[in-house]
Amino acid sequence: MRESRATRAPDGHSRPADGSNGTFSQAESHERVATFAALGVPAFRLLWLSGVFSFMSIQMQFLLRSLLAWDLTESEEALGIVMFAFGAALGISTLFGGVAADRLSKRRLMLFGQMVLLLGSIGMGVALATGVIAFWMLLVSSALQGLMFGLIGPARISMTTELVGRERLGNAITLSSLSLSGSRVIAPTGAGLLAGWALFGLAGAYFVSAAIATLSYVLLLPLPETKDSAAGPSTDARPVRHARSRPLVEIREGIRYAMSRPELRRPIVTSIIVIMFGFSYVAFQPALVEGVFGLGDRQVGFIAGASSIGAVIASIMLASRADSPSAGSILIGMGFAFGASIIALAWAPNYEIAMVVTAVIGAASVGFISLVQAIVMRATDEAYQGRVQSLVQLPFAAFAIAAAPLGVLAEWTGVRTMFLTMGIAVTLSMIVYSMASANSAGSHQPANPR
Repeated sequence: MRESRATRAPDGHSRPADGSNGTFSQAESHERVATFAALGVPAFRLLWLSGVFSFMSIQMQFLLRSLLAWDLTESEEALGIVMFAFGAALGISTLFGGVAADRLSKRRLMLFGQMVLLLGSIGMGVALATGVIAFWMLLVSSALQGLMFGLIGPARISMTTELVGRERLGNAITLSSLSLSGSRVIAPTGAGLLAGWALFGLAGAYFVSAAIATLSYVLLLPLPETKDSAAGPSTDARPVRHARSRPLVEIREGIRYAMSRPELRRPIVTSIIVIMFGFSYVAFQPALVEGVFGLGDRQVGFIAGASSIGAVIASIMLASRADSPSAGSILIGMGFAFGASIIALAWAPNYEIAMVVTAVIGAASVGFISLVQAIVMRATDEAYQGRVQSLVQLPFAAFAIAAAPLGVLAEWTGVRTMFLTMGIAVTLSMIVYSMASANSAGSHQPANPR
């Protein structure tokens, strides 16, 4: 039974109850669900396991590209440029990936994207093994990964909605973040160790990444084909069906849909700013560890692993609360913790303290990202799931693009000043978001009777 039109969305604000628009049922209104409830769906379990291996391969390549860029140039600016190539490609592809997820087979989209990522990893390994590696190859590899990430991401999340239903969507998204976070515990540390081990080196680490990507591809094969989300009876989907042959029109419709709804617009816009500035810390870990603390590739892997351990802990703790009415308040707390911990990283006096602070950053960032996804996707009509997810994914393009000017800032003022600037930007954004959320909640309170 649906609640009245005064029901509250997971971000704590009222919105219409229009059937498929993510309203809470009585069963959904419980404060907690089982931590691993969504994994009880066999198809989602396959998708989740595939994601574990896909994220492991991707995270390994993130670190390997940073290590290789630093080895080739020893320049923070070069680190930013490599990340910029990823972000620019992701920004271009993610909006089209959202349209594709709403119109085409999500399974086939993921299979295609995973195969391209697999071949790209093999190509980088061959270039390193044969000694023909050049900086431009890093840029091509980074851009290729961005293009495929933009294709796979919306398809993965919108398929998750179809497989588990809205009742467990927040739980499923948080568990997907757990798979990403868990892969970050193993993958960057393993990549750093392999890169620093003479028997493997960077080339061997890329080949290991390709083998892991192959496992992800194989696990995608048994997944079912999913329905065309625009073929349903939703009245919101009807005008979109007329534009199916015009992807730019569909992108515009998706943006208009999200921006016209405050419960979608606020978290999406805030996440773009927060992740654009905050998540760029990932790109500059080699500069901090090797350039400031004077350590090596293994220590870069260890500090990346510390961030991931924090993210795993946060994902497990949030999995039972991501579908609760308190999700919006938790999101705000995570955002403020994210900004404060980046500021603390700017002042970290040594590597050991930096590792502890980075663990907090990992927990706060994954908590913020997971809850934004859960809140937004629960409030989104089925016909727009792919396109709205592409908007939720846009912040990752923004952070990668922002890495280039941040790299220039680091060259001019130092890595510590850059981290301080990032942390302040995140904190200010969360202040604005929390004030806007409080004002919106207050405007929906009934007037006090006299």
